[in-house]
Amino acid sequence: MLLNSRIIVGICGGIASYKAVELVSQLQQAGALVDVIMTEHAGDFVSPLTFATMSHRRVYSDLWEPSGEAAELHIALAREADLLAVVPATANTIAKLAGGAADNMLTAVALATRAPLLLAPAMYKDMYTHPATQANLNLLRERGAYIVEPEVGRLASGDVGPGRLPDTASLLGAIRLVLGRSGDLAGRRVIITAGGTHEPIDPVRYIGNRSSGKMGYSLAIEARDRGAHVLLISGPVALPAPYGIEVQRVETAVQMRDAVYSSITDADVLIMSAAVADFRPAEPAAQKIKKVSGQARGQSETDAFSLHLVQNPDILKDLAEPLQESHNRNEQPRRRLIRVGFAAETEDIIANARHKLAAKQLDLLVANDVTRSDSGFATDTNKVLIFHADGAVEDLPVMAKSDVAAAIWDRVVPFLGTM
Repeated sequence: MLLNSRIIVGICGGIASYKAVELVSQLQQAGALVDVIMTEHAGDFVSPLTFATMSHRRVYSDLWEPSGEAAELHIALAREADLLAVVPATANTIAKLAGGAADNMLTAVALATRAPLLLAPAMYKDMYTHPATQANLNLLRERGAYIVEPEVGRLASGDVGPGRLPDTASLLGAIRLVLGRSGDLAGRRVIITAGGTHEPIDPVRYIGNRSSGKMGYSLAIEARDRGAHVLLISGPVALPAPYGIEVQRVETAVQMRDAVYSSITDADVLIMSAAVADFRPAEPAAQKIKKVSGQARGQSETDAFSLHLVQNPDILKDLAEPLQESHNRNEQPRRRLIRVGFAAETEDIIANARHKLAAKQLDLLVANDVTRSDSGFATDTNKVLIFHADGAVEDLPVMAKSDVAAAIWDRVVPFLGTM
C-alpha cells in the first residue's frame, strides 16, 4: 500500500506540527517516498532539518527562491504525487486552499496536482468551529478532499474542545484509506468477525478463549486499504478500533450471530475469523456464585462445582442450510455471499479443516495450528493452510498477520469477479 507511494506532506505553522515528525518517519519506514513542504511559519515550530532527517529527502518551502528552481519543481512534485496530505492544516491554509490561492510552495502544489487531497485540521477550538472555517472545509470536501476530523481534547491553549490533531495511527489509517479508494475491493461491503466470545457464568465470570483478535483486525485493515466498506464485528479484545472501519462490539456468541445476520443482506463477503465459543452455560446465575466450603455443608473440601453447558449456534453452518434448501427446491438463490471460515486446530488439521469446509459449504477455509509458538493466539505472525472448495490446499509460510490478511483477500477477490 505505502511501498513506493509518492506522498507529499504539507506542514503548516501550528503547534501540532511537531506531531507530523512521527508521521513522516513512519511513512518513510513503510517504504513511501515522502516529500515535505513547509509553509513560511512552520519552521518556527519544527526545523526543516528535522523533516529532512525523517524523510531522507530534501524539504521544500520557498516558492520564490532566486534560482527559480522551486517554481519548476512545484510542477514536478504536483505531477508525481499519489497523495497530498496537509498535516496539520491551519485555518489560514484551509482558507487559501478553498479560495484557490497559490501564494506559497504548498498552495501552488495543491492547485497544480490532481492527486487526492487529505486535510487534518488542527487549531484553537473557536477557529475550527467558526462558520468561515466550516464553510471552507465543506467546500473542499465537495471538491473531493478527505477531511480527517480533529479530536476533542485539551488544546495547547489549555482549553478543551475540538481541534486536536489525531494520533499518528489515525493519520496513517486515513492516508491508507484514501490511497486505497480505487483498490480491488472498491464499492464492496465486507463483514469480518474477530476476537473470542465471553459466555457468562454469572455477572463476574465467563467462559472464553485466548483469541486476541489480531487476525480479524488485520483482515479488516487490509480490506479498508483496498477500498471496501468494512463492518468489523468484534468480541472483547484489547485492540483499538482501526481508523475508518465501522466496529460493532459484542460479547457472546448469540450476540455475534445476531449482529452477522442483521448485516449480511447487502454484504459481498463474510469472513468469520472470530473464535466463537462452542458452548455456553445453560443458565447463567443472576448473582455472583459464592464459594461455600464443603465443611460448611457437612461435606468434604474436594466437592466439585458442576456447570451445565449447551451448544452455541454455528453461524456459518446455519447460514449454509438455507442455501442448501433453496438449491434442493431449485429456487432462485439469494444474493451471492462469499463466505470464508477459520479453523483454529490443535490436531488433525487437514482432516478437521476439510470436514468444516464441506459441512459449512464455504468458499475458503483458513486453518492453523494454535499450539505453534509462531501462529497461536496473540502472536503477530501466523502459519496457515488455505483450503478451497474445489479441493485445492495451499500451505503458506510463516508470515506477519498483515501479510496473511493480504494473501486471503488476494484469494477472495477473484470470487467477486463472478458476481
